[in-house]
Amino acid sequence: MKMNGEHVDQIMLQAAQAFDQYSIIDGKRRAVFLHAIADGIQAGTETIAKLAQEESNLPEARIKGEVGRTTGQLRAFADLIAAGHWVQATIDLGDASRKPLPKPDLRKMVVPVGPIVVFGASNFPLAFSTAGGDTASALAAGCSVVVKSHPAHPRTSAKVAEVIKMAITESGMPPFVFQHIEDSSIEVGQHLVRHPLTKGVAFTGSRQGGMALSELAAQRPEPIPVFAEMSSVNPIVLLPESIRTNHELPKLLAASVLQGVGQFCTNPGLILALKGEGLDKLLDELAVEIRNSVPGKMLHRGIAKIYSTLKMMAIEQPGVSVLAAAAEADDDAFGSATIAIVSASDFIANIHLSEEVFGPFSLVVTCENVNELFDVVKVLPGQLTGSFFGTSDEITEYDALARELQKRCGRMIFNGVPTGVEVCKAMHHGGPFPATTDARFTSVGTDAIYRFARPFSFQNAPESWLPPELQNENPLQILRCVDNEWTFSEVMVVN
Repeated sequence: MKMNGEHVDQIMLQAAQAFDQYSIIDGKRRAVFLHAIADGIQAGTETIAKLAQEESNLPEARIKGEVGRTTGQLRAFADLIAAGHWVQATIDLGDASRKPLPKPDLRKMVVPVGPIVVFGASNFPLAFSTAGGDTASALAAGCSVVVKSHPAHPRTSAKVAEVIKMAITESGMPPFVFQHIEDSSIEVGQHLVRHPLTKGVAFTGSRQGGMALSELAAQRPEPIPVFAEMSSVNPIVLLPESIRTNHELPKLLAASVLQGVGQFCTNPGLILALKGEGLDKLLDELAVEIRNSVPGKMLHRGIAKIYSTLKMMAIEQPGVSVLAAAAEADDDAFGSATIAIVSASDFIANIHLSEEVFGPFSLVVTCENVNELFDVVKVLPGQLTGSFFGTSDEITEYDALARELQKRCGRMIFNGVPTGVEVCKAMHHGGPFPATTDARFTSVGTDAIYRFARPFSFQNAPESWLPPELQNENPLQILRCVDNEWTFSEVMVVN
């Protein structure tokens, strides 16, 4: 069914009504709901994986790994909200006798913001889609969710949506706490972002798409945040000693570039290296790995076409030459790997060379000296990751360079490649613009929940009006900060 503004109005009204009910359900009950979703996905692994394979061209092992990642995220958020500490409960007790003015009783915690619109991603049909990290973290926070599925995998999204709806029934949640939209039109997405009942947006995709949504949200009478993960080339810095002595580097770099046909937001699109002993040998070996690679089928023909276009634009820039390229496939749905090379001076002079080419492509930037390497890092826009290959002594010696790179990314990897994003509390998957629209927040790990919550203070509130997290007896037995001390104890109020 083709949707219009009236349909969106109805969906968002239902989402707002569901939010009013769902937001006051305690964390333990919401955790049961999230576990029920995870159980349903796990039980339907074979069916879901088969659909995802057919629609995304991703291999079975990758899809089944993604099933595990998706259910793992849901369970991690369930455990987080069941424990309850995430709300950051803070109590500053009042003192009526304080002079010259009485001190009010103040109690603060984070509360859910309202209905959230999630745009599914193309490159992760499960982990960043219908029941992915954005949906899981928003539901965990106490928000209702409206998912606009990605047109690249509609049947997979619809099947997962069925699982979520079954979990809603099983766990007794409000029926419209989750809604799924299959309309692929741009107009419906625009209606969702503009709708006055929408209180936040999550998006994973292109810079163009993320910026379009952000601009729409900013133009509303009541602007709302758009948490968009967009564009990153994830620079890798190779220091001289690691170039000379780390004989695994060529294979390691090639494997990272080639992984998933380069269709990861953490794909290493930029390799920065000082000219010197060992670099020619490293590049020769890297070239062999790339030439011997086999073209891979990309997520869909649209992405393959964009990759081919952007790759050609990059290698046609002044000063850029092809270091190595895999054989092209006959089928235009496939992507072939390419490594290009450019001097630091040409790179610095051309802003387009720091733009993402989504696919198995990487640009090597050769630097004459440390100052030139420093200058290259200084012109880089915001990134999800930065990687540093060097010995312990080198990392100390090049500390200023590492600190400069740190300013431009959300995660620094030492002697490792950026592909592979662990789902855990300490992970930060975000970064300065244009990697994301807000470097303060992560889209991976349990801290992703804070995108969809806001601080709220209660002043001199009667005990009956306080949520359990802030009541004197601490009925949930959570860790709280009371008068600047962390404690599980109840609050003793002296009248």
